[in-house]
Amino acid sequence: MTRLKMGMIGGGIGSFIGDVHRKAASIDGLVALVCGAFSSSTEKSIASAEALGISKQRAYGSFEQMIKEEAKLPEGERMDFVSIVTPNHMHFPPAKMALEYGFHVICDKPMTLTLEEAIDLEKIVQSSGKVFALTHNYTGYPMVKQAKAMITKGDLGTIRKINVHYLQGWLATSVEKTGQKQAAWRVDPKKSGIGGALGDIGTHAENLVEYISGVRIEELAADLSAFGDGRTLDDDGNILLRFENGAKGMMTFSQIATGEENNLGVKIYGTKGSLEWHQENPNELVVRWLDQPKQVFTPGGNGGYPEASEYVRIPAGHPEGYLEGFATIYRSFAKELHQINSGNAPSSQFDFPTAKDGVRGMKFIYAAVESSKNNASWTKI
Repeated sequence: MTRLKMGMIGGGIGSFIGDVHRKAASIDGLVALVCGAFSSSTEKSIASAEALGISKQRAYGSFEQMIKEEAKLPEGERMDFVSIVTPNHMHFPPAKMALEYGFHVICDKPMTLTLEEAIDLEKIVQSSGKVFALTHNYTGYPMVKQAKAMITKGDLGTIRKINVHYLQGWLATSVEKTGQKQAAWRVDPKKSGIGGALGDIGTHAENLVEYISGVRIEELAADLSAFGDGRTLDDDGNILLRFENGAKGMMTFSQIATGEENNLGVKIYGTKGSLEWHQENPNELVVRWLDQPKQVFTPGGNGGYPEASEYVRIPAGHPEGYLEGFATIYRSFAKELHQINSGNAPSSQFDFPTAKDGVRGMKFIYAAVESSKNNASWTKI
């Protein structure tokens, strides 16, 4: 396939998530970074472009300038899509403009700053006819794909209980007061939105359980806390869950869980069996049966499902993880764009999170905040 040309908004020198996106987008050789509005100043954007080996003529001082100038270029030269890797408050404006100018979009999560923006953006995506992907990267892991396939095929029977946790400890101290940029914007409601850890990692947990189980959270009872000195946004939360099929569950997430690194895990229990997956050991999917011995599946290993092996890039026994999860979303997104560029209709066979998932995530945030304000009252999504 011809490599698609990517423009990046945000992600300049020193950016954590921008570097992750660039590395992930390049893994399968389907995407090339050709331009960017890497910073809010032209000088900084040019410096980032030169560090990345991009011509300074394709470095822009604003996303508005980039989108307008790229749209003027011949079709074979202009960018094909934009990758938005800015803080939350700067997701909606560039996504809206890019779509309206005819560019496809891939965006970091949560999708927008507010629920109203999310609903508007989903409508813009639909009317534009362009492809929009949201980087809930944990859905890209092979064993997560297998977990979803097993439940879809009915291997575990009727799902009755779902527990998920996402525990980090990087905000256990007031690092936002030390000049740490990643912390500073995440604790600022003007840049992060109404959810702190809830929006940052709680939405990953919500998306993961709905993706794997195939059932949506119908209502929740949330207890959110802000333990950090002077913080107005949550940094810890516990939520009871009721699912649309009658299943019950629980979510706990935290960024003040001292000593934790990136402890994301999910357990799903059905009438025939259960499964368990942990992000810090992503190559193992543990399945326990009602009437058989426990099984441990690995990517590319014996007994694996084709839904998982399709996303395995290296021989069995070699670890794949965080970057590859992101890369899987970029690969599926790129294949969808090639499908469209070949004159074919969009295809549902390419599996990646969309604007619909982004709206779900924002509704989840708003329901949890409302519930917590009302003493953890049951609140519908």
